[in-house]
Amino acid sequence: MFLLLKLIKESLFFAFGAIMTNKVRTLLSLLGITIGIFSVISVLSVFDSLERSIRSSLDQLGSNIVFIQKWPWVMGGSDFPWWKYVNRPEATIKEMEELKRRSHACEEVAIMSDISRNLNFQNNTYENVTILTVSHDYNQVMPLDIQEGRYFTKVESASGKNVIIIGSKIAEELFSGFDPIGQTVKISGHKAVVIGILKTQGSGAFGGSNDEQVIVPINFARSFVNLRNIGTTIMAKAKSNVTIEELIDELTGIMRSLRKLKPGEDNDFALNEVSVLNQGLQVFFNGLAVIGWIIGGFSLLVGGFGIANIMFVSVRERTHIIGIQKAIGAKNYFILLQFLFEAVFLSLLGGIIGLLLIYIGILSFQSSMSFPLILSIENIIIGLVVSTIIGLVSGFVPAYVAARLDPVEAIRYGV
Repeated sequence: MFLLLKLIKESLFFAFGAIMTNKVRTLLSLLGITIGIFSVISVLSVFDSLERSIRSSLDQLGSNIVFIQKWPWVMGGSDFPWWKYVNRPEATIKEMEELKRRSHACEEVAIMSDISRNLNFQNNTYENVTILTVSHDYNQVMPLDIQEGRYFTKVESASGKNVIIIGSKIAEELFSGFDPIGQTVKISGHKAVVIGILKTQGSGAFGGSNDEQVIVPINFARSFVNLRNIGTTIMAKAKSNVTIEELIDELTGIMRSLRKLKPGEDNDFALNEVSVLNQGLQVFFNGLAVIGWIIGGFSLLVGGFGIANIMFVSVRERTHIIGIQKAIGAKNYFILLQFLFEAVFLSLLGGIIGLLLIYIGILSFQSSMSFPLILSIENIIIGLVVSTIIGLVSGFVPAYVAARLDPVEAIRYGV
């Protein structure tokens, strides 16, 4: 243990001496490591933060909910068979009601669709508002956090009462100086009374937010939109003792029966759930991480050569000292470890500078990002480990050369 501490102390001493003696040369050599670690870890941090934000948004959809839709949740491309799905029928209110009646695995079932319309209050207009048209049990499938007011009653939903729940940003900007609750707004010329305001959510990873949405009963929406011409989604929430696979199996059977599909016929509906998106995201972000490593890898390679160059110069400058150390009994492994520790120290210094630059960058640009940037402990460890490995690899050959020096020749070198 004492020997190890002595090695570390001497290595730090020589490394610090090399930096102070040849500041420009050393800093230029460390620049490659710094840029490489900065490139790799900053890319990983951005992707990790984005992935965390997206997964958080997906979690709000619910891992125990199946979405019955016309289109499947798959990554599109030039070979995507869109013609198989374009003529499929949309989910209907009647199908939702039948699922409620027949299903034993569903805790709740609801139907929704979304459209974009202008929202008017007196002389004020909020343009391109996302309007969710929902059945009554939507709040049971996708719980809403209502800050003021209330949700629709069962009678209001069933009768198509002209009531509306609005997002916090709409409440703030459309009703300046007024209490929104009880006020009357217009959607496509149809009046609706505000009965609730959603709690502020903030921007989501996909750019959308409840803050700029409004919610109306689907039976009221029928008065100003043809539901057959817009995409509808049936949402089925599994009971606590039912797995998502069991729910999908039951829903498949019921939907095939409702659609009167013969054995062997393909489904004309898609059963989507969050795990499908999570799997696609995992593949996507893994690919981005590889790109980040490739980009930063070139800088790390240059940095590694820079460290190796410093160490070769250091060996040449200290050849006489190495000879004296070996003459008084220093073993080869002592000399080897001494230079390896020095190389690792220099490489770690470059890595730490890179990590500090990332941290400063996160503090500087955090406010301009639509999702929170985080320099995770995991990425910090990756940066330090990579720096250490580069130091070991780039310093091994110079350290091995130093350890193999003949003490007599080494002492003569300095005379």
